[in-house]
Amino acid sequence: MDLEFLRETVFRVLAVLLCLTVHETCHGLAALALGDPTARSMHRLSLNPLRHIDWLGLAMMLVAGFGWAKPVPVDPRYFRKPKQGMAVTALAGPVSNLVLAFLALAAGWAIAEVVPFGTIANGVFEFCVFTLAPLSIGLGLFNLLPIPPLDGAKVLGALLPDRTYFRLMQYERYGMVVLLALSYLGVTSRLINGAIMWVYMTMFYLFF
Repeated sequence: MDLEFLRETVFRVLAVLLCLTVHETCHGLAALALGDPTARSMHRLSLNPLRHIDWLGLAMMLVAGFGWAKPVPVDPRYFRKPKQGMAVTALAGPVSNLVLAFLALAAGWAIAEVVPFGTIANGVFEFCVFTLAPLSIGLGLFNLLPIPPLDGAKVLGALLPDRTYFRLMQYERYGMVVLLALSYLGVTSRLINGAIMWVYMTMFYLFF
């Protein structure tokens, strides 16, 4: 097996695990901050990826670039304003991915500035800057699409009348099929690839 291909595969697996784990943990932390202890009681406030990973979703993300983790359980009855609480909880995931991308690029800059380059330093730099950061941005922006069950649908729901919101949520069970079809047809890529590149390059030029 080509060692370069093996390294890229390992980098991608590690990046996916880290991005999904941070994303799901931050959903739970946001819900807890708003008064919902459900995720904490089910041990989902953890940076252990095994608590969050759906193995089929992980395989799909590695192979097709589209996947999922185990949804963090949220009980909106704990929120003073359920729709708004769900929106904030949902938004925490994508925002955490953008923050993670920023921190990855900052780490890459620090390595380039401080650490003498060698095999290990090169590897960590490439992982942070060219694997983790763009993948985390992609996951964050993808989840902002307003299609159930993605986080963007719950954020949009906070702006909709209650009747329209609950009707939208009724179609959540069909959303994954729609997303798979859109991904297969390349529609989701066309929708967000330009945005991913713009966000990535904007962050990149802040450091390099």
